[in-house]
Amino acid sequence: MDYGTLRGLIALLILALFIIIVVWSYSKKRKESFDDIANSIFEEDKNTKVTKQSHLDKDSKQETNNNV
Repeated sequence: MDYGTLRGLIALLILALFIIIVVWSYSKKRKESFDDIANSIFEEDKNTKVTKQSHLDKDSKQETNNNV
């Protein structure tokens, strides 16, 4: 087997892997889980709300410099 044949086989392997990944990602079985993952950013739970509120409280306090 020469170098050109090896490069051709590697190119075919990469093409086959690409096709497999595309078919897997667009399959109907995966659509629901991908949609759930995509919409999860819009869901807000209680822990996130508390963290955001405490962060806002810290930002609203004004720092003073008593060394002047």
